[in-house]
Amino acid sequence: MVDQEPATAADLAAMRVDYGDPLSVPEETDLDETWVAGGWEPLLRRWIEQARGLGIAESNAMVLATVSLTGPAPRPVARTVLCKGLAPEGITFYTNYDSAKGNQLAADPYAAATFVWPALARQVHLRGITERVSPEVTAAYWQTRPRDSRLGAWASRQSRPAASRAEVDRSLAETTARFADVDDIPVPPFWGGYLLRPDEVEFWQGRRGRLHNRIVLRIGDAGTTVERLQP
Repeated sequence: MVDQEPATAADLAAMRVDYGDPLSVPEETDLDETWVAGGWEPLLRRWIEQARGLGIAESNAMVLATVSLTGPAPRPVARTVLCKGLAPEGITFYTNYDSAKGNQLAADPYAAATFVWPALARQVHLRGITERVSPEVTAAYWQTRPRDSRLGAWASRQSRPAASRAEVDRSLAETTARFADVDDIPVPPFWGGYLLRPDEVEFWQGRRGRLHNRIVLRIGDAGTTVERLQP
């Protein structure tokens, strides 16, 4: 690892990008309400695909925030996961049900997710209730996972303390031996997917002088409303 001098407060304060027009996407114009006339899902899908097409690694990565109720007061907890499903109903991700986020979602199913592509000056925020997907949906996704990823899901007691890296490697070796003669490794009973059903989706587009474009959709039983927010 290369030693680096820590950034000073002045260095951090000076770090900024003034997003210009047009951006990296040639046809980019100002985000407005017409972009979500067909709902939130088509635009999010298009932005993910455009980021992927421009070579942005893991363009489906999102920061997932849950609520921890284990302390004296509720507190937010965030981490990065991968979006593995996108439909008008919501976004899907997969994890260990016994992980920290799994336990937090069991106690409070409300969550938020943020996609961010700095190179494109774009963000999308989704907020809503989560629910476990059906075993059939989990099984279908599981079939797309490489063997190493399947072994890792079985070997890891996700979010639990580990005495050392050697302990983690030993668990993987034991799991690999356990399934050595199994061609189709099954889905662990403690692992599966969640669907986040958004009741609010916000699209953000960077612009000069921090006067960004923000369009929010609020989704309820009475329908969907669309509103522009101040930067």
